[in-house]
Amino acid sequence: MSTNTKKTTAPAAAPVATHDYRATLILDLRGVTVPVESVLARLKDTLAAVGAKVLREESLGQKTFVRVTDRKNPSGIYVQITFNGPTTAPAAFREKLRLDRTIKRLLVQSV
Repeated sequence: MSTNTKKTTAPAAAPVATHDYRATLILDLRGVTVPVESVLARLKDTLAAVGAKVLREESLGQKTFVRVTDRKNPSGIYVQITFNGPTTAPAAFREKLRLDRTIKRLLVQSV
């Protein structure tokens, strides 16, 4: 008896395309005793969880808003994080921070 068995090899997985992104965040730390550095560390852990690699982080300090949406909060702490990740990373990062009360605004741009 002869059996014809073909050995099939699985196609090699295509490399995941990665891009550089810049996330600009406005932090609202009212009523929170956590320093900015620990919030940055938590944000970097969140980016690592979505498969991104942090390239650079920068705290731009406290700035007054041009258009105040809440009179009780006329300023915020601005932070920029540059990271490299798959094309799904910005949406996943935004979704993970959606309910975080320390993040007032989030803007992710492709660099």
